[in-house]
Amino acid sequence: MSFPSHVPGAERLLSELDHLRLSRLTDASRPLQDLLDAADLLPSRQLPADVVSMNSEIEVLGPRPGQQQRLTLCYPGDASPEQGRISVLSPVGLSLLGRAVGDQVSWQAGHGAAGSLRIQALPYQPEASGDFSR
Repeated sequence: MSFPSHVPGAERLLSELDHLRLSRLTDASRPLQDLLDAADLLPSRQLPADVVSMNSEIEVLGPRPGQQQRLTLCYPGDASPEQGRISVLSPVGLSLLGRAVGDQVSWQAGHGAAGSLRIQALPYQPEASGDFSR
């Protein structure tokens, strides 16, 4: 059974498992709490394969030609930006969570800098791979 990647009126889709795990981090982040409150939830097995979830590997394209990168959305303790492991609590991480391939995401960093990326592909998404323990 397939599910549409974009639910009408939904800005973000999250798996129930990601929602549960991320709820434990909300003391550290008001923006994360706001995202969790507004997200539409699906059982993990029903999350479309083109939606960014925790531990997804994401190919993104920056605003200038040739700015392609591979990022992994991770929990704060696993973050290593120099290795492309982006914390979900970072402005970039929050902008990616729950978005789909083809989406343009943007963020405003604390010091006033802004950025944007286009999600090109998801080479790995735990739910699509049946890896519900990640």
